Amino acid sequence: MLSQKTTATEIGFTHDDFAALLDQYDYHFSPGDVVAGTVFSLEPRGALIDIGAKTAAYIPIQEMSINRVDSPDEVLQSNETREFFILTDENEDGQLTLSIRRIEYMRAWERVRQLQAEDATVRSLVFATNRGGALVRIEGLRGFIPGSHISTRKPKEDLVGEELPLKFLEVDEDRNRLVLSHRRALVERKMNRLEVGEVVIGSVRGIKPYGAFIDIGGVSGLLHISEISHDHIDTPHSVFNVNDEVKVMIIDLDAERGRISLSTKQLEPEPGDMINNRDRVYDMAEEMAQKYREKMLAQQQGTPVEAEAEAEAEAEVSVPEVEVEEEFIAAAEE
Repeated sequence: MLSQKTTATEIGFTHDDFAALLDQYDYHFSPGDVVAGTVFSLEPRGALIDIGAKTAAYIPIQEMSINRVDSPDEVLQSNETREFFILTDENEDGQLTLSIRRIEYMRAWERVRQLQAEDATVRSLVFATNRGGALVRIEGLRGFIPGSHISTRKPKEDLVGEELPLKFLEVDEDRNRLVLSHRRALVERKMNRLEVGEVVIGSVRGIKPYGAFIDIGGVSGLLHISEISHDHIDTPHSVFNVNDEVKVMIIDLDAERGRISLSTKQLEPEPGDMINNRDRVYDMAEEMAQKYREKMLAQQQGTPVEAEAEAEAEAEVSVPEVEVEEEFIAAAEE
């Protein structure tokens, strides 16, 4: 039987014993962990957070959001419980530094990668410009629109505060690069109104050795030299002049690259009519386009058709990729 006169020293529990017990049951936290924590004290430039560690963790105001924060109570409330990212290991006082901004940052990159994979068009306000282009925010991340991908006649400085439709050009979290295009968004929007086999009226905006670029309602299409006429043509300059009004048929739409391929050859009632009798081509354009659509439908259904395209493809003039890319998106400025 135990004595009721047990001394205090026999049941004593020192501060060191208590600390050792805490160490025994203490959770181990590492930088990069995401943990739940409860706000128990808001301070002028930060907040103390209980995450179950021996010492309250601290979150500085600059780590409270991916966006600018002027006061901690804009983001946090006393006794609120939420997730926090452990930013640094314990300092000499045993205190961990936390972040909400890092969690928002990781989730924002995940979201923009998803938007890029979906080929989504996003809208954002321009908040600043520089010599190279314009700056926007997408999901809280800073994005850059190169000047070559801004489609407007306005000076760049006048774009601040304006909302623009944008397509993703580059999403690279490792290099912290988020690059977008205003031009491609406009081109895609205009291309969505067009159909293969449709006859449209446009104007010649540029002539190259490999073909003519035709402006069709604010978007540029390429009339390749091999698609001008069934008869041989030495140079597109022998058929067209800049600003000529032309009637063409759309034979291909490449939305991913923002490219439109056009043809007048497919509208010729007789080979060489684009050279010898252009008015006849334009007068019979809808009739010839209907025949073209019927031929394409027959191909899709597996009906044999003339394979003239293969021979023509071998004789095509090579097209400089960069030059074509610039011409296709340039018409969006108009």
